[in-house]
Amino acid sequence: MHLGKTIVLSDKNGKMTVYLDKQNKRVRVEDYLGSLSNALKCAEELAESEKADKLIIKGRREHFTQLLENGYSFEASIDGFFLGSDCVFFSKFLSDDRKATPHWTVEDGIIKSVYRLAEPAQKITPPGDYVMKKMDISDAHGLSNLYKEVFQIYPTPLNDPEYIVKTMTEGTIYYGFIHDGQIVSAASAEVDLFYKNAEMTDCATLKEHRKHGLMKVLLARLEAELVESGIFCAYSIARSLSFGMNAALYQLDYAYRGRLVNNVYIYDKIENMNVWVKDLAKTPNIGQ
Repeated sequence: MHLGKTIVLSDKNGKMTVYLDKQNKRVRVEDYLGSLSNALKCAEELAESEKADKLIIKGRREHFTQLLENGYSFEASIDGFFLGSDCVFFSKFLSDDRKATPHWTVEDGIIKSVYRLAEPAQKITPPGDYVMKKMDISDAHGLSNLYKEVFQIYPTPLNDPEYIVKTMTEGTIYYGFIHDGQIVSAASAEVDLFYKNAEMTDCATLKEHRKHGLMKVLLARLEAELVESGIFCAYSIARSLSFGMNAALYQLDYAYRGRLVNNVYIYDKIENMNVWVKDLAKTPNIGQ
């Protein structure tokens, strides 16, 4: 499995941070300073040399029109991503196959159904034999076994315990539920301390344990920990074809902000991903 690589490029016109993602055949500009035109030119050259199918720009809201003028398509946004300033996802497809998306209308229907759901019960209490725990390095093997069982393919190598340990040492927070000595559900918050945001990610529950609302409890606990650390921009990127995950985010007061087309290889194929956002500062007594 190929690990992605982050590189930083700079010259007299500016500086940018780029993620080269061989596994998902894409190049993603994470951040840029200075000339946007120069950044786009460099990114397009990189995407070509990497033989990527998709180029993604995490742009600033104020560059919306400029990105359109340069032939990029708007896909989604995250409120308050850059220290309170909005992030806009723009993309350019480098092959016709990568742009084709056969499930678009089905995914539209899932979002429509999600927004029709009733308000959730105030508090979910899983059965007493499910124990929630903040995961540490000793849990890396259990977590990797969970991810191996739930996902045939995943955008990052979570089936490797060493990779999970690496993410923990870099600040990613994991919580999980243990049942009969086995980790049966887990989620994480990947924290960006510089821009003060966090991606709620790596959400997985074994099929036979999905009826207890475990994921909602884990996400709420992660949110509480983020607020304690002064981080209020939370977002999640969910499989567009997963009614359950999109419904869980909606019922936790996340708002839909768009769809990333053929974004990653996950589950058993390349898939579209929905972006959901939440301002944790607007949530009273979070996690209580």
